[in-house]
Amino acid sequence: MASTSRDRDTEAAVEAILRRTGGHPRVAAPLGLGKPHALLNALYRAVQGREDRSLTIFTALSLTRPAPGKGLAGRFAAPFLARHFGEAYVDLDYALAQARDALPANVHVHEFYMQSGALLGSGAAQRDYISQNYTHVARDLVGRDIDVLVQLVALRDGRISLSSNPDLTFDFLDHLARSGKPKPFCVAVAHPDMPYVSGHAEAEEGLFDLLVVPDVSPPLFALPRSPIEPAEFALGMHASALVVDGGTLQIGIGALSDALVRALILRHEQNGSWREGLDALDVTGGTRRWMDGWGGSAAFATGLYGASEMVMDGFMHLQRAGILRRRAYDDLERERRAAAGEDVGTEGGHYLRGAFLLGSRELYAWMHRSEVDDPDAIDMCRVSNVNHLYGDHQPLAALQRRGARFFNTCMMATLAGAAVSDGLEDGRVVSGVGGQFNFVAMAHELPGGRSILLLRSTRGKGRRAASNIRFNYGHTTIPRHLRDVYVTEYGVADLRGLSDEACVEAMLSVADARFVDALAEEAKGAGKLRRDFVVPEAWRAHTPEGLAAALEPMRRRGLLDPFPFGSDFTEVERRLLPALGWLRDAGKGALLRALLAPGRPVDGEIEALDRMGLARPGSIAERLERRLVRAALRRQGRLAPDRTPRQA
Repeated sequence: MASTSRDRDTEAAVEAILRRTGGHPRVAAPLGLGKPHALLNALYRAVQGREDRSLTIFTALSLTRPAPGKGLAGRFAAPFLARHFGEAYVDLDYALAQARDALPANVHVHEFYMQSGALLGSGAAQRDYISQNYTHVARDLVGRDIDVLVQLVALRDGRISLSSNPDLTFDFLDHLARSGKPKPFCVAVAHPDMPYVSGHAEAEEGLFDLLVVPDVSPPLFALPRSPIEPAEFALGMHASALVVDGGTLQIGIGALSDALVRALILRHEQNGSWREGLDALDVTGGTRRWMDGWGGSAAFATGLYGASEMVMDGFMHLQRAGILRRRAYDDLERERRAAAGEDVGTEGGHYLRGAFLLGSRELYAWMHRSEVDDPDAIDMCRVSNVNHLYGDHQPLAALQRRGARFFNTCMMATLAGAAVSDGLEDGRVVSGVGGQFNFVAMAHELPGGRSILLLRSTRGKGRRAASNIRFNYGHTTIPRHLRDVYVTEYGVADLRGLSDEACVEAMLSVADARFVDALAEEAKGAGKLRRDFVVPEAWRAHTPEGLAAALEPMRRRGLLDPFPFGSDFTEVERRLLPALGWLRDAGKGALLRALLAPGRPVDGEIEALDRMGLARPGSIAERLERRLVRAALRRQGRLAPDRTPRQA
């Protein structure tokens, strides 16, 4: 087996790549965290503006720092982003150009999953997007003449770990070998902060042709922690009642997943409060019906096993709370004994299996610590193992994933049960299919498995509010014949095996009351709902006001902290967030009233204005902004003097 050469010079690696490829590299790079930014940027610069060179990249989720925006949003975000990412952070040059729709003609970037919503205005990105299930990517890359593979890795005692991204690399190289095609030039770039993960994430000796160990490495991308809004918290409460003790959990990323994790921890640690909160939210009793039928309400005695394509912060919090602890074993007989309740020990067993890693710096440190303290606990492996059920591992995987609850999010859903998760009906791609279809299909194959799609019932505020539950939509990600379970902030709709009319009624029962009559009329007009159907009176309480009233007892007890897992914002910034949110959503009339009658001063007002750079406004526009922010702060102070609840 060939040995791996070693270098510290990124530019030398670029020259080696260009020599190997005749100046026209076709590069495969991991999704998300596993991209070597400095190397890819140097390669992009070496090709940019050269008629005798070209660059084609096959990848996904090219992460860039969020743009701060303009106006008040920019005043708030710019200092925060500078502090969070630091001066040394390096964005991907091609991704920045792609977002501006300004990629040079000799550069093409094919992604199968995009940073959500970031490339809607990029014609090049939309044209070069490849729609694929996550598990098909490695297979399909074989036909794309890839001649270079680059990857960010972790080093330990001369060993290489693919760390955050063993998801596609091994499968891709195996597919190439079976097809008889030559192995690409494989370049690893070591990063000191990448957590070393052993086991299935480790590379065999000689897999990489070149290992670059730079003297200086830019910081890893770390996701800022987002607040959980009350409606999202309510959604998480409903969803948490569907998880069975001793089962399997898959979750994605974002506020809805954070809300689910928060509710699961509340169920485990403060079960009485969790039950009272669910009773208040579940006005019709629908959620408790499914909870008693196939969910759960008790604290977790056996614990959960995580099998998720993405390892994110939520799993860390669940493990620390003692919920993520059921071990799975890669031996069928031992797993059978464990499933039968025998004590088979912990050695060799893992409580979390994932394919890629992305989250906060705290998560990366936790992964590193887990490897040191309990190297068997977390298994990072091929996505074909995590997302795919069929093949030699099927009997074992099905047993390991008993009681599976696969939680994913979507943007919209239809009354007939189809999900809209990745694109718009005009054809533009918002993100990508990723592994969602894999998990939905797998849930239908696993005994006792359920696919649970989470969505907010509405988007927008006030007169701009619109329903995310539609009668129909011109694009779908999950077809209606795979419909299973939907959860909104108003409850649970279990659609499995139902007729179209029963599906329509179930989806109406978790819709926002402001839109339910119009949706019912559409369904009646299409013959999908009987003409004499009358919306039950209990559904009329499904409004933001009704939700706020149901959550009020929990809010008073300090259980609705928008940052239950810590915040990247300062206390002053946390005070500003709801005020700026109100300014963003308020109508012209409300803004005018706020300007004319700003109200009485509140504590922290001066510090908040200073944080926004408005302590000493120098122009008419800045004075107007100062007055708006001051009025919003005072309004928030009047409405909720304890806006930042105590930590539970």
